[in-house]
Order: sequence, then structure tokens, then C-alpha cells
Amino acid sequence: MPRFLSPAALLLVALIASACEPDTTAPVPPRHAAPLVLAATADPNESAALSISANIQRWHVPYGTITDPIFADSSPSSPGYMTLSSLGYDRAADAAIWTGHYLAAESFRYAVAPSAEGLDNIQRSIAAIVRLVDVTGLDGDPNVLARFAVPAGDQYANAIMAGEARHGDFAGTAYGVTYRWLGNTSRDQYSGVFFGLAMAYDLVPGARAQVQPLVERLLDFLLRTGWNVVMPNGTISTTFVGRADQQLALLQIGRRVSPARYGQRYTDFRARYAGSVGAPIAYECLDPHGSYYKFNLDHINLYNLIRLEEPSSTYRSRYVSAFNTLRNCTGSHQNAHFNMIDRGVKGTANATRDAQTMQLLGAWLQRRTRDYPPTCRASIRRAAPTAPARRSRSRSV
Repeated sequence: MPRFLSPAALLLVALIASACEPDTTAPVPPRHAAPLVLAATADPNESAALSISANIQRWHVPYGTITDPIFADSSPSSPGYMTLSSLGYDRAADAAIWTGHYLAAESFRYAVAPSAEGLDNIQRSIAAIVRLVDVTGLDGDPNVLARFAVPAGDQYANAIMAGEARHGDFAGTAYGVTYRWLGNTSRDQYSGVFFGLAMAYDLVPGARAQVQPLVERLLDFLLRTGWNVVMPNGTISTTFVGRADQQLALLQIGRRVSPARYGQRYTDFRARYAGSVGAPIAYECLDPHGSYYKFNLDHINLYNLIRLEEPSSTYRSRYVSAFNTLRNCTGSHQNAHFNMIDRGVKGTANATRDAQTMQLLGAWLQRRTRDYPPTCRASIRRAAPTAPARRSRSRSV
């Protein structure tokens, strides 16, 4: 039986992870922004977690997947403070990975306290991920994962797709509706989705019928393309080649949901490549600050790779060694999400780490709930001082 993170503590950690930003630089509020308003409580309890979940449902899933709303005004006294701007939503290109994290979060919540609301959130999140696959329609083989999809006729579609134009603006039809979807799909989108699906499968028995065929579609596509992510125009947006740790993690999840289909393939692949799992982790740890998102991917992939490995396996120690390398370079980073992965992998309490985790979550709850664009007008002399000011944008977290 796989070991899981401590549910009570992860409940809030995972919900918070679903709203994480891909960068590590805190936004600087403009001069006219309201002072920081602290959360009603700095206690990382179930009530706070449920409040975060409710906020996500209210503002962040207009199309079923996680995106950030852009509000018309950043001043709390303005009517536009709680009104969407004409731009609608932002950061759609990471909708897949954060929807996967949110699915994991709601799955842990359901394991702690089953509820109809929680199950509904889980089922709708899975359905949204299915839609990210259904809309891609690659020559009758719609199994590549899109980053994001929006109905073509939606009022915000043009603005959203224009903001993410570098990822490609593709068209596809699902359920009789024409969608526009973002391609250039990266490994992190797959890792986040598999993370969420693995947790839903193990923690929510009622979701297994939805999860199994979806995992099979995604994994079969990668296996058929030689671990390359191929877009409809034939371009390869990314590859898992050279990342034995990530390939094994996805196969491990595949083995869990469909042992007859992937069991032998996993064991064969493990025999050849388990010794290579630690190499990319060690390389990434040479730079503990650049491209910080890599460490989130390392944690969520190694978590499933280790927890689903049978205790008697001679390969498990190699996976754990890679995780120890990862923790040696991130253990001091004061990251509550990583701390909880560490507890889940090791399966034991650690008074210092666990106390720090609660402190970090409490501090997170005191952060501002809006993300403001930085302004440097006071320190940078512009060549054209009469140019119109950039529109202020703020996002609910």
C-alpha cells in the first residue's frame, strides 16, 4: 500500500501549491495600491484551506482549468476591484500543471473529509484535463496534452490567446464545441497532470473510472512518439528523452493504474535506467536558484516514483538517493510544499521540519491576495515620458 503525505497538513499545502506562480520574484505593488491586508487568520487550519478552495472555484476555473483573473482596478475602493477587466484571464499557459496540483489538493482534502463538494471539484478537474486532450485532435488520435483550451466564441478568448501567442493558437472541436488551445506543451504540464491523476486514483475511489483511461491515453501517446511531445503541425515541443527520472515516474503511475498494460514495460525500463535517475537531479542542484520550477517537478515526480515502489525493490534505494540529493540542495529553502513531500517520502515525523512547515504556511496566509505588476517609473527615466501609462493589472490568488 503506498504511503501518503500527512493528510491534515498537506490539505493546505497542496491547495496553496495550486496557486503557486512559476517565477520566484514577488511582485511589487504600485504606489497607489492599498496597504497589505493580512488574512483573517494566520493559522493554517482546515477553515483556511477550505477558504482557499472556495476562492479558486470562484475566480480561477472559468474553463475548468486553473487560470488567473485580471481585475479592472487594483484599488479596493474602486467598483472595478472585483470586476474582471476586458483582458479576462492570464497565465493560461500553465493551466495544465496547476490544474494537476489542484486535483491533487482536492484529492487529499477528500481523503481527510469526504464531501459531495470535494468530489464535484475532483470530477470537474479531471473532466477539464480530459478536455485538454480531446481538443487536440491529431489526425484522429487526440492524445497530446494542450496547455489550455477556451471556447472559440468566448468573450475573453482573443485576449487570452494573444497574451500566450508564443505557444501557438490551435483549433479543435470537442463535444460539438470549437475550442482554441495552446500548444508548445512542456514536460512540466505533463508532470503536474500525472501528479494530480495519481493522487486522485489512490485517494478517491470514485474517480478511478475517470483516471485510468486518461492516464492510458496520455502515456500511450508518449510511448508511441518515443517520449516526444508532438504538436499537430509535426513540431516537437519538448522531449522526455534524457530524463529517466520523469519517464520512470510516469511509467510508475501507469503501472499503478493499469498494471497489466504497463507493469512489464516499467520493470524493463527500470532495469535499464534506474541508475540514471540521480544524474539530472544532481545537475540541477548545481544552480539552486535558476529555473526554480525544476525543483517542484523533481519533488512531485520523485514522490510518486518512491511511494509506489515496492519496499522490497532493490531499485528503491537509488530513487531515495536521488531524493536525498534534491533535499540537500532545497531543504533549507523554507518551502512548505517541499517539506511535506519530504515527510511523505520518508514517512516519519520530524519536529523541526514539521514546525517550520506550519510556520511557513501561517506566513503564506498573511501575504497579499492580489498580484500587482511592478512599476519602475520612479527609478527609470523613459525616453518618451508622455507615453500612456501601462494598465494596472491585479490577480486574485
